[in-house]
Amino acid sequence: MSVSPDSPAQAQAGGPAPHLDHRAFDAFGMLEVDGQDIDAAIAGAGDTLVCVFFWGVDCFNCEMAKKAMLANPEPVHALELHWLHANVYAHPELGKRFGLHGVPVFMFFYKGKKLGRATGWHGHGQFAAAVANARLKASGKPLAG
Repeated sequence: MSVSPDSPAQAQAGGPAPHLDHRAFDAFGMLEVDGQDIDAAIAGAGDTLVCVFFWGVDCFNCEMAKKAMLANPEPVHALELHWLHANVYAHPELGKRFGLHGVPVFMFFYKGKKLGRATGWHGHGQFAAAVANARLKASGKPLAG
């Protein structure tokens, strides 16, 4: 089996670092969390809807989601989310805790309560609808159909 030059296995063997584009994390002010600090980070958002972006190194779909968000950042910023991100490959306890069977997953929280999730990136429209449903749930209103 050949190992690509940017794979995590090669990085552990002293090769180049795995592919990881941090631009989306920076552009949206995503704070990195792990199993030890995720609850405090969610609580620290106060009255703002939290979106945790669960991703993994060398995850093709995760990279595509980041690229799509960066290609048209204004609508993403307009959602006024408090962003966190977690590498579930480095912190598998998070995947187990939140029942993740793949990434990317965007999970929404309000005042510590989990409100829902968007699995994968299927475009801004679907993501914005998931955010709207989370906001409705946070306000105690019925979900949009």
